[in-house]
Amino acid sequence: MGAWERAHWESESISGLPRSARRSGTYQKYVPDTLDDMSLTVDGELSRRFSAVERGIRALNRTGVDDLAGIARFLLRSEAIASSRIEGIAPSAQQVALAELGQSETVRGVNEQARLVANNLTVVRRSTSELAEVDLLTGDHIVDLHQALLPDQAHHHGLRTVQNWIGGSDWNPVEADFVPPDPERVPGLMVDLVDYLNGAAHAPLIQAALVHAQFETIHPFTDGNGRVGRALIHTVLTRRGLTERAVLPISLVLATLRIDYVDGLSAYRHAAPPGSADATASINQWLEIFVRAAAVAVDQSADLITQIADLRSDWSQRLSSHRESVGLRPTPRADSAVARLIDLLPEAPVVTATTLSRILGVSFPAASTALDELRQAGILHPKSIERGATAFLAREVLELITMTERALASTRFDTRVSAPNRSVPATPQR
Repeated sequence: MGAWERAHWESESISGLPRSARRSGTYQKYVPDTLDDMSLTVDGELSRRFSAVERGIRALNRTGVDDLAGIARFLLRSEAIASSRIEGIAPSAQQVALAELGQSETVRGVNEQARLVANNLTVVRRSTSELAEVDLLTGDHIVDLHQALLPDQAHHHGLRTVQNWIGGSDWNPVEADFVPPDPERVPGLMVDLVDYLNGAAHAPLIQAALVHAQFETIHPFTDGNGRVGRALIHTVLTRRGLTERAVLPISLVLATLRIDYVDGLSAYRHAAPPGSADATASINQWLEIFVRAAAVAVDQSADLITQIADLRSDWSQRLSSHRESVGLRPTPRADSAVARLIDLLPEAPVVTATTLSRILGVSFPAASTALDELRQAGILHPKSIERGATAFLAREVLELITMTERALASTRFDTRVSAPNRSVPATPQR
């Protein structure tokens, strides 16, 4: 059963450190129950809420999944700087999009933070996709994911071989907020975690909640646990077929509800016999927090799909008006480069003729003509990115991304009634 173990910390005598950092003393570390053979009863009402949210997620997959998948990845930029030591203001959607473009073309003026975030997003998309597709997930897959997310921090790679902790002093765990199990237990607990992840003992959303909580409780790495733990939520939901290409921003909602999130994880770390009423109540408390976050994520994603549809309808009207003004038929052919470009903009709000030519499989002149037509219609805006090279920005998409991210950082999920409670880009200025 889950248990708290009492341990003693003997500090090293390092000169120059304050007395509090050199403190020795007792602390408690937590050893969780195993997951793969967990006996769990989910309260009836809570079970129905999970079922309702899962139906909502499947409904998202039926409508607007391509648009949501394209934009949702930008929402993960908050995750790219969470749980890390990057300081400063979160890079704008435009900066991140330009940095992504810079992975295949030369783009000047992109700050280093935006490059880090763009690289992180690329790794998360690729790695979680690969984890979702393998027949049998192993602990090595998770270790590889961690290494990909921290490519320049080799000293943190691999399962930890030292005791770590959360909160308190950097030098000792005596006053830590939480101390995970000792390093000798980590390999066995990770084997149990992936065994459970490979199964289907519980509904997909419940499984994602338990995998995330168990991973954060094991805290198997010396750094980067938060990023990996969040990626595993997406991995579970994709492996179980609940989400397709879209990324549901559950973890961003959990970050906004951080007090409840921490309380939920604390409740999950119970010390009651498995299957007992106390154990069930503790785990259900965590599940309630998670399903609440998932419900908000579904609602926000549905609103986002509606806003994208409205935006695309407005683009079509503007394009028709422009085409009529220059003597063209109001509606372009469905297979034309310009029609296909309008469909692509939510996923690629910053493009060049070179990129568009590659994506659509059309000639460079055809791509250039499509971009210029949308520029003349007021849908795209040019931006010089290098001598002789121009990118075209769908500013309304970038603004929509920013406003959605700001809403997800509001405890009322509406910035008109509650300001964001964590670092987000500023309101776009026209």
